[in-house]
Amino acid sequence: MTITDSGSPDRASILLVDDMEDNLIALEAVLGSLNEPLVRARSGEEAMKALLRHRFAVVLLDIRMPGMDGFETASNIKRLDQTKDVPIIFLTGTDADAGYAFRGYATGAADYLTKPFDPWVLRAKVTVFLDLHRKNQQLQRLLAREQAQLDTLATRMASIEHQLAEHPEPDVRALRTRVSQMEETLRTLRRP
Repeated sequence: MTITDSGSPDRASILLVDDMEDNLIALEAVLGSLNEPLVRARSGEEAMKALLRHRFAVVLLDIRMPGMDGFETASNIKRLDQTKDVPIIFLTGTDADAGYAFRGYATGAADYLTKPFDPWVLRAKVTVFLDLHRKNQQLQRLLAREQAQLDTLATRMASIEHQLAEHPEPDVRALRTRVSQMEETLRTLRRP
């Protein structure tokens, strides 16, 4: 397994799974221009290890491999909570059984391409999953920020309630200041 260019958390790694060196080289040549980390795995077992160690935006998975084939690998990916949402694009030769596409989609594939693939089509499909990954990351950061702000509001509210319970004649100025802080936090939550 080789990792080329790990990077910031915004980087959207791509897992390339194929037992043939020539196929991995071809995938790297096509996808290198996307400037995202490319991780190689030469078997289903290596792919699973990589998926448990790193987050990926998409997996390009060969169907025909010795040992754990692509279908079994995909089933294992979809079975684990940590990896079940990673999209899979199956890659297989043109001489593949017609039932491969159905079986691929049935095991959770997001897409299916036959080799030799059109480099432009492959790059376009991968780009869609990279964009979806980035949008999902942005949403997760936004939700985390909003949750932190809501936690701050809850803490301030609890503090006000405590002060009112402890002191029959509360310091109105201090309460107004705390309420103003809460209003400011609410304004930041409402901003787009």
